[in-house]
Amino acid sequence: MLYITLVVAVVLLAIDQITKIIVDTNMQLHDSFSVIAFGDTQILNITYERNTGAAFSILEGKQIFLIIITSLIMLGILYLMLSKRVKKTPYLWCMSLILSGGIGNLIDRILRGFVVDFIDLKIINFAVFNVADICAVVGAIGLFIFVMIDEIKDAKKEKEKKKSEMTESKTAE
Repeated sequence: MLYITLVVAVVLLAIDQITKIIVDTNMQLHDSFSVIAFGDTQILNITYERNTGAAFSILEGKQIFLIIITSLIMLGILYLMLSKRVKKTPYLWCMSLILSGGIGNLIDRILRGFVVDFIDLKIINFAVFNVADICAVVGAIGLFIFVMIDEIKDAKKEKEKKKSEMTESKTAE
């Protein structure tokens, strides 16, 4: 399963980079066109933006810091995956999504000095983002959910074990 998740990460990374190259080579900065609209209501636009920060442009202009932090996190995730310390399939899938997203934006920061963003949800007031952002966010949310589910299951098992031990000790008396 590890290798399948890594192949999917590479495919998602390629999709991210190809879409960014298409936008970067065919659009001018701040150009925008509607992809989905109902009448005058725009739902989804392609809008070319350059982000020199992280999510919502926080840490703007801190490229070296973002490159170092992202590199360390991606190396840590890759190490956990390749060393097979992570065995649960849902965790592997989530980590592969985070990996593809992190590396996708890391490539932009290193090669371009900024991250190409272009997915613009007009129906809500939200930051312009890209495929790598989707991968990283979905992976992080998924990982959080799966860890929480496992923690709850473990807590229930521990509670049942203690309850069973108490019942056995009362029975033995």
